[in-house]
Amino acid sequence: MPSTYEVTLIPGDGTGPEIAEVAKRCLEATGIPFKWDVQNAGLASMKSHGTPLPPSVVESIRRTKVAIKSPITTPVGTGFRSVNVALRHELDLYACVRPCKSYAGVRSLYKDIDITIVRENSEDLYMGVEFEAGKPETKDLIGRFVELSKKKIDPESGISIKPISPRGSERIVRYAFEYAKKGAGKGEYAKRNEGRRKVTAVHKANIMKHTDGLFLRTAREVAKSYGVKVETTPDGQVNYSGGAVEFEDRIVDNMCMQLVQKPELYDVLVFPNLYGDIVSDLGAGLVGGLGVAPGANIGDKCALFEATHGSAPKYAGQDKVNPTAVILSGVLMLRHLGEEKAADRLEKAVADVIREGKKVTYDLKADRNDPTAAKMSEMGAEIIRKVKGGQ
Repeated sequence: MPSTYEVTLIPGDGTGPEIAEVAKRCLEATGIPFKWDVQNAGLASMKSHGTPLPPSVVESIRRTKVAIKSPITTPVGTGFRSVNVALRHELDLYACVRPCKSYAGVRSLYKDIDITIVRENSEDLYMGVEFEAGKPETKDLIGRFVELSKKKIDPESGISIKPISPRGSERIVRYAFEYAKKGAGKGEYAKRNEGRRKVTAVHKANIMKHTDGLFLRTAREVAKSYGVKVETTPDGQVNYSGGAVEFEDRIVDNMCMQLVQKPELYDVLVFPNLYGDIVSDLGAGLVGGLGVAPGANIGDKCALFEATHGSAPKYAGQDKVNPTAVILSGVLMLRHLGEEKAADRLEKAVADVIREGKKVTYDLKADRNDPTAAKMSEMGAEIIRKVKGGQ
């Protein structure tokens, strides 16, 4: 263990700075030494620097190699593109990892959910290769598409390009298998050596045969390298067997239904970018919402940890919102740094506070109008007390 971990801390917008401060104190309570390089991004940076993502933010993460970020506001339909997406592309954070795990005390229709969504982060429609409707160059492009595909496309359409490559598909599926082999996030807090049993590749290859089809074909080849036997029957059915980690594939719309009906059948799910983004919110819904949904963005050189929820600007400064997702993202960061014992202690403290249901924010109460709901800072203080061994 280094004497001190230097970590880039991005406070974010709206409620972000308040949550970041609570998460920071919880991480420090584990006894792991941190040196925080605080870097601002988002709306405040737009006003002060003319850009939501100043170069200093990216430079800091490249230097420290590890960052934790509170939510940042992204305008819908106008304004700058998502800072989150920009950071993933700039730093080649190709794997988005979103655990969906049940915690006793969180209101949900389901219990004992423990699924991890692994989403490809660099390709697909989120590359932002778009052409605006009505522009001359867009009409020229549509004309070329019509000529090549023989498909009718309204010349007034907007166009987005969906690139999926063998390299991008191979590395994300391989990441999912490696994650499963390590058993990351599986089981109780101090018992993480059992591994995970299965990787499911999710796609729409029945319709998009040259993009999702490529993703699925690549996933099958990766599965073979992990000992999975892939056999095609005379009627075209593909069967999988063997392997220390099992493998299967599902069409994305069927996957959504399966997760609602029988989530216990699934373990690690690996997706192209867009489907992974959508289904990760479904997964968060299974465990009680985005307030308890952490996330990690992993590349070969850097890692960025963040909650999946937004910045909730209407609650800014009220010391009211739930800090759990960012704190659990800090747990993922500790595991990434190899600090498993500290991660176990912090996750257990969060779980205990939620299960007890006393010093929790309003959204974690049985009645959201419960006057005994704790402030965010009070919930953070209770987590810290338990991390330090208080009873």
